[in-house]
Amino acid sequence: MNLSRRTLLAASSATAVTATTTLLTSAGGAQARPVAVASAGAAATADFDTLLQRAETLLTGGGFDPADADFTAAVAALDATATGLWDTLDRGAGRTALWPDLAPLTDPGNFGQSYTRLRTLATAWATEGTSLTGSIQVADALVAALRFSHDIAYNPAKPETGNWWFWEIGAPRALMDCAVILRDRLPAADLTDYLAVVDRFCPDADRRTNSPTLSETGANRTDKAVIVALRGLLGRDAAKLLSARDALSDVRDLGRNSLFRYATSGDGFYQDGSFVQHDVVAYTGTYGVVLLSGTAYLLALLAGSEWAVADPEVSVVYEAVERTFTPVIFDGLMMDSVRGRAISRQAAGDHRDGAAAVAAILLLASGAPAEYAKRWRALVKGWLTRNRTTPFETFANLPQLALAKAALNDRTVPAERTTGSLVFADMDRVVHRRPGWACALSLSSKRISAYEAGNGENLHGWYTGDGMTYLYDGDDLRQYNDGFWPTVDPYRLPGTTVDTRQRTDLGTSAGTSTYRPSNAVAGGAVLDGRYVAAAMEVIGAQGTTLRARKSWFLLDNALIALGVGITARDGRRVETIVENRNLGADGGHRLLIDGVRQPVDQGWTHEFDGARWAHTDGVGGYVFPGGTTLHALREQRTGTWRDINSGSDTGGSADPVTRRYLTLWVDHGSSPTDAHYAYVLLPGASAAATAAWSRSRPVRIVANDTTAQAVEVRRAGLTAVNFWGAGTAAGITASGPASVLVRRHGARMSVAVADPGRTLTTLSVELPFHARSVVDADDTVSLVPGRRPVLTVTVGGSRGHTHRAELIQ
Repeated sequence: MNLSRRTLLAASSATAVTATTTLLTSAGGAQARPVAVASAGAAATADFDTLLQRAETLLTGGGFDPADADFTAAVAALDATATGLWDTLDRGAGRTALWPDLAPLTDPGNFGQSYTRLRTLATAWATEGTSLTGSIQVADALVAALRFSHDIAYNPAKPETGNWWFWEIGAPRALMDCAVILRDRLPAADLTDYLAVVDRFCPDADRRTNSPTLSETGANRTDKAVIVALRGLLGRDAAKLLSARDALSDVRDLGRNSLFRYATSGDGFYQDGSFVQHDVVAYTGTYGVVLLSGTAYLLALLAGSEWAVADPEVSVVYEAVERTFTPVIFDGLMMDSVRGRAISRQAAGDHRDGAAAVAAILLLASGAPAEYAKRWRALVKGWLTRNRTTPFETFANLPQLALAKAALNDRTVPAERTTGSLVFADMDRVVHRRPGWACALSLSSKRISAYEAGNGENLHGWYTGDGMTYLYDGDDLRQYNDGFWPTVDPYRLPGTTVDTRQRTDLGTSAGTSTYRPSNAVAGGAVLDGRYVAAAMEVIGAQGTTLRARKSWFLLDNALIALGVGITARDGRRVETIVENRNLGADGGHRLLIDGVRQPVDQGWTHEFDGARWAHTDGVGGYVFPGGTTLHALREQRTGTWRDINSGSDTGGSADPVTRRYLTLWVDHGSSPTDAHYAYVLLPGASAAATAAWSRSRPVRIVANDTTAQAVEVRRAGLTAVNFWGAGTAAGITASGPASVLVRRHGARMSVAVADPGRTLTTLSVELPFHARSVVDADDTVSLVPGRRPVLTVTVGGSRGHTHRAELIQ
């Protein structure tokens, strides 16, 4: 990050927004529990004017020195955007819309976006240092524009049409923000009208207005709670503020949809770090960030008042920062595997959603217990200092910049980097992090959707949940946000095995929809937070007979990918994609196949018989144990964001985008029967290291059949197996389908077991090494010791999570 280390100005009130929060430690232990301040103190600090000023500060940043170089770029960016909007705002008496590209105003998408633009103008008007600051003309025009929008498009007499979100969340939130900023200039009658429209379309955060029997959950509940709180402040209505606060805990329905509880199904945070929205979609990176942002906002807004959030279970959100969000943020980027249909949004790439998460964590840290806040700031500092490609200040507003600057200037805060391996069983995702790189697997099952599409979004998301393998490199942070999604071949996503049939666009109708395949197996086990055995059975969607069993073994410096039982009867080719790397607009990365340099000409393609290894500069190496017929292609691909997103408010540009790609794949032929593959990915490895790995084979593939897929890493004492049924592999015997990892270290053995198909009640695992007792184990694991000890694992009801045991010989 380019922010300087100068001391944050004392005048900047953004960092002190939550200073009045009282945080105490419960008598029963170290768990921090927020409690309401004493009522006498609350009465002095909780007046409406104080909180309204705080709400304005959260939008504008409050007092700061416009000459401070750390803020001038952000002020200039705000000014440029707002000036452009001001210059194109139709202020004529006979207008029918506020902006010509958002006509007619009566369309929900158009009035929704119009309110958002008015908020930007209002923010610039209230921010020091812009060309619109304090302008009477601008203020009058804003007041008139809000009145015009109310009279023409958004008022209590209007029926909801189109996308409900604009009526119940998008428009009222932006309208309330505008009213907060302009509150001293709004005529009383206008404010009354705006409060009435919120009361009509967002009267509370508990129910969907256009479907009163539907309870709001997750991010939607948070969004509405913020709206109701702002409406309560502007209307000086204490009951509304109580309603907003209590909605976070779902007091109305006795906590059933509380944001401060762990879910076991449906929407919300899960104890394993998963986050689900829309019932079946892995959505940490978008809806999860919205929930985190909204919760942090309300905690900050209401702090120190009689409406302060006092639910002791707010610790669920605190724990989520490191359990849910940190694993999927890589050097400030949000991993696309948890962004759902948002991957198709031109204006919301992984860098923007990552920045939004960072901003939410910083705001939450400003009022969280010290033991949390210190760790979070260290994580944020690491993200900010490592991301020079898409720096935080490019996307942050002034309050967010102030919080970031404070963290950077704090010499007691180190810049942390996280490593480790996680299986998010409750959302079919796997994340494997190493210093300098990370890998993410996007799986799906009858429990978690392969994709979500709708409202014109994510039109080509067919295979994003079929085992797509994301490789993140700290030296190449542009891979997925530099025109990747509109230009990549959507039939050749890395890690997938696909039928090459032609597909039609998804999500072209109103509303959103998901697709869940019929397979049960998706997930795996993790050992010591360091090694993973993951598996997914591929059962093709309607229109294909494709079947495959796929495994990934994630190790210290390698990913081993195995496939078996690849079968189809449709007369079409089936391919497994080893790599499809975005090389940017003019990339000419060198490709070696078995040490021989290949052409860099666009359009070049070749088939290599018996290829043993490949290497791409700036990416890493690929090894094919035993050799394979490898196909390689260099191509320049052109597409548009409009091709993959035609949404009314998120639709992309029709301007062509061109990027170069290097693709490696294995062709299984037409209608294959029991085809297979095996390859090794070595992120960041040199060509020499890749060649040496191919010769020495430090990881041995000991099984790749329809009973089991298994590898051994002798140097690490590690054996990892995915069993597809009862059987024996690498000396390990399982009574049924399971993921099993065993590591010998000295006189001890570490064992991890999971049932990723969730089909068993108990599972027995016989080990090939002597064990005499259990040192430590989950209460679901028992041991019969001996020369070939047997573990019995109660996997029923564990939802695919890992069971662990530590044994001694």
